[in-house]
Amino acid sequence: MTTSAINVRPARERGVADFGWLSSRHSFSFGSYYDPKHMGFRSLRVINDDRVMPSQGFGTHPHRDMEIISIVVDGALEHRDSMGNGSVIRTGDVQRMTAGTGVTHSEFNPSPQDDVRFLQIWIEPESLGLEPGYEQRAFDMARDRNRWVLVASRTGQDHSLTVHQDVELSRAVIDQGVEVEHRVASGRHVWIQVISGSVELEDRVLSEGDGAALSNVDSLTVRGLDPENDVLLFDLA
Repeated sequence: MTTSAINVRPARERGVADFGWLSSRHSFSFGSYYDPKHMGFRSLRVINDDRVMPSQGFGTHPHRDMEIISIVVDGALEHRDSMGNGSVIRTGDVQRMTAGTGVTHSEFNPSPQDDVRFLQIWIEPESLGLEPGYEQRAFDMARDRNRWVLVASRTGQDHSLTVHQDVELSRAVIDQGVEVEHRVASGRHVWIQVISGSVELEDRVLSEGDGAALSNVDSLTVRGLDPENDVLLFDLA
């Protein structure tokens, strides 16, 4: 890996929101948490690590002009929106909602006994006023372990969800001692987010909730340190 800049965002320094039924950690400024030094990275605007208690959830609320990606880590999340979509997003599922000219939706934990943990990701779209849209897809990360699996992209290649921005979002479940490489094209930037486990990135150790921004890199290698490690990689213009 050749790099001139790697900036780690430690999990312990993230913003915190705790409403009893919801516990959330914000990698970037969100809601009442504001930090001018952490307003996003390139077109990546929000990474919220949310945990919702059983039989609780977000009531109907509006969004507009944002690409919203939800990744369920544990449990299930019931979704309903003004486009007529109603579904349950389960562990391993990825959902993309284009808010565009405006949508309303609700998210609810349908389990009477188990928490749901999911990542809520916002990406600024390449243009405003897009037609609202929705996609949901299941990815078998256990089957496709130890490699980067493309889950969202501008072109929708390799069965990924389509996001209206020049970004490629990949996920990898990495075994202990295994190295997974990613080549980075000239002028691109990368954000790494550790969902669970611990990994080595260059000379840094990143653990659950840690993030890292990389610029001016031509490649990077992530090495698994725990028995199982779950990592997101954003390749951004």
